[in-house]
Amino acid sequence: MNKPETNAPAEQIAYANILFYGCWSGLALMLVTYLLYVTGIMDPYVSMDNVIKYWSLPVGQYLTDNNVPTGWGWATLLTNGDFLNFLGIALLGGLTIVAYIPLTITYFKKKDFAFAIIAFLEVLVLCFAASGIVGGGAH
Repeated sequence: MNKPETNAPAEQIAYANILFYGCWSGLALMLVTYLLYVTGIMDPYVSMDNVIKYWSLPVGQYLTDNNVPTGWGWATLLTNGDFLNFLGIALLGGLTIVAYIPLTITYFKKKDFAFAIIAFLEVLVLCFAASGIVGGGAH
């Protein structure tokens, strides 16, 4: 089967490929880590009995009573099956940042400074937002 012809610039194809393969990788990682969790191969940090107990209660109470960290604190609990699942989600969430980095470099090499600066600023804004410094209140 022949590849379809396109007029898209190479950097846009590279960006799309990073997103394509990154999304599939993230989904595969989520599936594998979920299977590790539900099969009991990896013990959870919060037992399923406790999760069920707190379903109808405020999330703040769940976090406090089970000593569950907020923000990026989940990264310290990756040895537990229920938090290992977050890796795939984090990969999907950070994929745009990862894809913009080579795009930024390519634009600078092409001396397309307007797009290079926009792409660089996009990386900075997304990293700043992901850092939790802004604190939108969701945690």
